[in-house]
Amino acid sequence: MNKLTRTAVLDKDLEITFTEAGAGRPVLILHGGGGPFTVAGIADHLAETMHTITPTHPGWNGTLRPAWLSGIDDLALAYLQFLEDNDLHDVLVIGSSMGGWVGSEMAVRDGAGLITGLIVIDAVGINVDDHPIRDFFALDARGAAKYAWHDSDRLYTDPATVPADQAARTKANMATMRAIAASMHDPKLMRRLARVRIPTLAIWGDSDGIVTPAYGAAYAGAFPNGRLEIIKDSGHLPQIEQPATTFAVIDEYVSQLAGRR
Repeated sequence: MNKLTRTAVLDKDLEITFTEAGAGRPVLILHGGGGPFTVAGIADHLAETMHTITPTHPGWNGTLRPAWLSGIDDLALAYLQFLEDNDLHDVLVIGSSMGGWVGSEMAVRDGAGLITGLIVIDAVGINVDDHPIRDFFALDARGAAKYAWHDSDRLYTDPATVPADQAARTKANMATMRAIAASMHDPKLMRRLARVRIPTLAIWGDSDGIVTPAYGAAYAGAFPNGRLEIIKDSGHLPQIEQPATTFAVIDEYVSQLAGRR
């Protein structure tokens, strides 16, 4: 599979670095705080039948973030501009964790109707009473593994074993996430999701301790045409813990969308 990494200039001080592969219907795949590698498997899988576009959010992995880009709404508007500038239509947006929040904010603001499908995977962005979002910034490595993974014993990584450059990149990524998404939700978003009429799929790990499955039910219920799929034996990143099951659910949704076109 041929992959191409390019940079799109959106403004005099804003560039988006993205990797693309495959051909067919465009799918914009948005990562969460962990960076692009957390959605790489989704991109590789879908590139067999679709045109995958996987950006690196400004400020992640050493890319530049202008000071004015200080909120999720700024990211959402930047990616809508990216779709417009590249004449992309009939776009499927898939967002994991914070990326699901970005995708939802994009759909709310998509007056041009460029986005025709949306998948949010264990997304932050809304608030569910009695189920507060876990304060990820307050967790140490062991705590993050405990709440993020179903099989935390297997997937926990001892920070002492992480190469210095990787540790520095992760620290910088977390600082960027804190700068633009510290609250982990927009109190106005839940109400605004009622405007989004496109078919929307919420995929959730049954063991997610960061945003529990109650958030999946709330997201699915907020969209007029939303539904929820629970992935067993997985946490905050089901595409990593249970890739085959997660990809099968995505494929079914994509097939259903194709049948409606």
